[in-house]
Amino acid sequence: MLEALNILEGYDLAGMKLNSTEYIHTLVEALKLAYADRDTYYGDPKFSTVPAERLLSKDYANDRRKQIGPRASMQFLPGEIGGKRGRHPSESDIVFIKIDDDLMARDTTCVNAVDKDGVMFSSTPSGAWLPSVIAGDTGIPMTERAQSFLLVEGHPNDLAGGKRPRITLSPTLVTKEGKAYLTLATPGGDNQDQALLQMFLNVVEFGMNAQNGTEAPRFQTRHLVSSFDNHAMSRGDLLLDERTNAAVAGELNGRGHQVGLRSRYANGAAPVMIRLTPAGVVEAGADPFGYRSAKAW
Repeated sequence: MLEALNILEGYDLAGMKLNSTEYIHTLVEALKLAYADRDTYYGDPKFSTVPAERLLSKDYANDRRKQIGPRASMQFLPGEIGGKRGRHPSESDIVFIKIDDDLMARDTTCVNAVDKDGVMFSSTPSGAWLPSVIAGDTGIPMTERAQSFLLVEGHPNDLAGGKRPRITLSPTLVTKEGKAYLTLATPGGDNQDQALLQMFLNVVEFGMNAQNGTEAPRFQTRHLVSSFDNHAMSRGDLLLDERTNAAVAGELNGRGHQVGLRSRYANGAAPVMIRLTPAGVVEAGADPFGYRSAKAW
C-alpha cells in the first residue's frame, strides 16, 4: 500500500472526484505497478534481500508514475532495482488459468481497537480456513500459508525449508503529526491492501468519517499474481461495486479494463476502521455489507 500511495502523491485525487473514471483508472494502474513489484521482489528477508528502501523511495515513485498512461496496462511490469528489472513470475512456466471463485481458498478475519489514551491495535488472524491438519493432539491447526510460495526457482518467494512465504495480511496503523489517527484492517487476500488504500483515501482526501469511509463503494483489480491456489494472473481484470456509476463502468471498459460488476455484499473484503478526530472523538466504522460490527464501551 505504501508504494502505491507514493505513486499517487503526484495526482490531485480529490480533484478527480471519488470513484470517477479518472480516479479509479489512476488507482488501478498504480496498484498494478505496486503489485508487480510485490510479486517480483518480495520474499522472506532471512533468505533474500528485499529492496524496500528503493521500492518505497520518492524518486522510485516518480519513475513509476511516468509509466501510467490513459489506457489500462496489460503488462506485469516490475520496476528497475540497481539498473536491472527483476523477472516477474509471468515470464516463468506458471499457470494463467484461474480457479472458479467458488473453489478459491477462504478466508481471514480482523480486529481493531483503540483505547481512551489513543493506544491502537490492529490484527488480521488467518491461516486455518481450509480443511486443516491438526498437529498431533495439541488442537493447533497447521497453517495453509505455504500455498503462497511460488514454485519458480530462484524467485525470492520460492519454496525452501525453514522459509516463510510472503503473505497478504495488512493490519494497518496510521499516525498524524506523531499522534494516533487511524487503525484499519480487512480480510480479503490480495484485496486487503487495495481495500485499505481506498478507505484511507476516503478519509484523508475526501473527508469521510470512519463509517462512511468504510462502507463506500470499492473496486478490486486482479491484475496480479494470486497469492493462493494456482497463482492465477487475471490480466486486466477489474471488479466494480454495483453502486458504481454505469457511465464510469462503460468508460473504464473503453480504456481497456476488463470490467465486471459485483454485489456490494460480495465486494471481496470486509473491513473495519477506527479514526481519532482532532477533538479526541473515537469514530468506529464497519462494513455492513461484509457483516462486520463496531462497538464501544
